[in-house]
Amino acid sequence: MNSSCRAMGLPRVGRRVTACLLAIVLGAASMPLAAQTASTVTLPDSTASRVLACSSCHGKQGEGSKDDYFPRLAGKPAGYLYNQLVAFRDGKRKYAPMNYLLEYLPDAYLQEMAQYFATQRTPFPNLPRPNVTPQVLALGETLALKGDASRNIPACTACHGASLTGISPDIPGLLGLHAKYISAQLGASRFGARVTDSPNCMQKITVRLSDADITAVAAWLSAQPAPLNPAPATEGSLPLALTCEQGHAR
Repeated sequence: MNSSCRAMGLPRVGRRVTACLLAIVLGAASMPLAAQTASTVTLPDSTASRVLACSSCHGKQGEGSKDDYFPRLAGKPAGYLYNQLVAFRDGKRKYAPMNYLLEYLPDAYLQEMAQYFATQRTPFPNLPRPNVTPQVLALGETLALKGDASRNIPACTACHGASLTGISPDIPGLLGLHAKYISAQLGASRFGARVTDSPNCMQKITVRLSDADITAVAAWLSAQPAPLNPAPATEGSLPLALTCEQGHAR
């Protein structure tokens, strides 16, 4: 949060984006007209300029944030990013600042935004080492790379690719994300708070995960180094897991 937001005593979570925008607008309104005119900057009419509203949370090029809950967007498949933008716009995913910012944007605009972030190639963030035991990391590695056949849980790699960088057009990569973000999204899927188009493949998997499973796989994924090739695998390059044959994990 910037200094003007802190000075106003605004909250750090929930509506921080809306609150910060409000603080900026109120601050500008109190400035002398000459100062406002002198500080006016004309931005080029480009996609990069239009998505600057995303940068305060997701980074200038979608590289991600130090904040645990603002994920990396750069390099994720365009179809996945578009699906999430639509879900926020239409209220299927609930987060007030995102719902508000996207509420009136048309499909074509969301597709343009998705394509922009999908083409960005920025360094992966240096994430903090998860504070868990080696046993927890070992469980996370097993679930991510092998799954658990006894509970019909496929490996993460069975849908998200051998390198966990996702599969075009709409299966996301899982690297470069904070453990708390991954854990929150898995939990939201398990309890039906994060939904996708039928057959909602991820929920079929996450309902079989325990709290310990989610903690472990989130910790292990967040501890992995940046991939040598961050690009998602091409469509059709991997037969999806049996539980996902009729739909993509999102």
